[in-house]
Amino acid sequence: MQIVEAVFDGEVFLPDAPLNLQEGARVRITVELIEKPQINESPSFLKTAQSLQLEGPSNWSEQIN
Repeated sequence: MQIVEAVFDGEVFLPDAPLNLQEGARVRITVELIEKPQINESPSFLKTAQSLQLEGPSNWSEQIN
C-alpha cells in the first residue's frame, strides 16, 4: 500500500511523488480532502520589487560594483 498526496486538475489526479506501479495497474483510490493551511505570508521580495514598476537600464545587474 502507498499513501501519496495529489492535486486534482479537474479531470485527473496528479501525484506529488512517483508511484511504484506498472502501467495499466488497477488501483483503489480513497479521496480525503487536505485543507490548505492558513499561512499569512509576506509578499516575496521579487513580487514587491515587481509591484514598484521601476524603470531603468536593462543591464542594472551588470553595473553593480
